[in-house]
Amino acid sequence: MKKIKIGSVIFIAMALLISCDDKNEDVTDAVNHAGSVESSVTVEHLDSLHDVLVTKHKVWSNYLEHKNIEYRDTIPALGIENTVGENQDGETKQVSVKKDYEIFITVK
Repeated sequence: MKKIKIGSVIFIAMALLISCDDKNEDVTDAVNHAGSVESSVTVEHLDSLHDVLVTKHKVWSNYLEHKNIEYRDTIPALGIENTVGENQDGETKQVSVKKDYEIFITVK
């Protein structure tokens, strides 16, 4: 009886390990143009005090681009940060650059 339980545990553990892979099934290389909404969010630097949040949506219906929607919102700039930059020759140098926003999207 113990051999069956140990065998079952080993079998279940192996099945779980095999079923877990690093591939994210939600990531896609192509947009379904039959019917979908394609969205992009970017931040453009406007001046030293302001950035612009640009949100774009393409609505696809029956393989045709039905509508383009774009929103622009002015948001506060995050300021300057000091970092190390590298040129194409591999030389590094201390540079000051504008801080970038991190973008997190929640879809329900």
